[in-house]
Amino acid sequence: MVALNENIRYLRKNKGWTQQELADKIGIKRSLVGAYEEARAEPSAQKLLKFAEILNVSVDDLIGLNLKEYSPGSPRFKVLAITVDESEKENIELVPQKAAAGYLNGYADPEYIKELPRFQLPFLPSNGSYRAFEISGDSMLPLVSGTIIIGKYVEQLADIKDGKTYILVTKNDGVIFKRVFNYIKDKGKLFMTSDNTQYSPYEIHPEDVMEVWLAKAYISVEFPDPSDHKSNPDVTKLAAMVINLQEDVQRLKERDF
Repeated sequence: MVALNENIRYLRKNKGWTQQELADKIGIKRSLVGAYEEARAEPSAQKLLKFAEILNVSVDDLIGLNLKEYSPGSPRFKVLAITVDESEKENIELVPQKAAAGYLNGYADPEYIKELPRFQLPFLPSNGSYRAFEISGDSMLPLVSGTIIIGKYVEQLADIKDGKTYILVTKNDGVIFKRVFNYIKDKGKLFMTSDNTQYSPYEIHPEDVMEVWLAKAYISVEFPDPSDHKSNPDVTKLAAMVINLQEDVQRLKERDF
């Protein structure tokens, strides 16, 4: 097992836990945690699964990677699976709502990716890989359920920019489309917000993220409904400013006469 003892120690300290606190969460003695961290013993397969669950990391990463080589915000994403057309140009694969659950298991499988619908958009820059996701719900109004978001692949979580919209493929919440704030460096978490203020913000751990796509364009068969702008305070303020400006102009015109 590659650097298993160092990985356990690193992840424990990264979470701010003592050996006793980790032992309590695993359900073993503190001395056994010490033995694992000093490579004097190795956990059984059952305990290894428990360590991976509590430390919020895959078993493959826990036993196969030196996690200290990855700075906070550097995800252990697998190699991106893509398809190309006859001219060797990358396709944009579409993940429909009904395929979102299957995508969580097949996102890294080239054979699965080949089965997804695919298309081309000539206006997108050629310096990246793109994927399309059909969103559901009304948390990102005025973009309605059924809108297709075109995302550009983000290689590292550290590259997430505050306030931008992203598609995130996550272990616990599935495929989500949110406005993201990157607090990994300071708090070890990503902060997710919706444009519809009826939805409360929430946090997720970086280890929960399997893929990240920066929203670059969208396709919709429905035009945004102006009434949906009520969920966006900035748009509401802008509309009020326009109305006030129109009233001021009208008063100036009446004064001239």
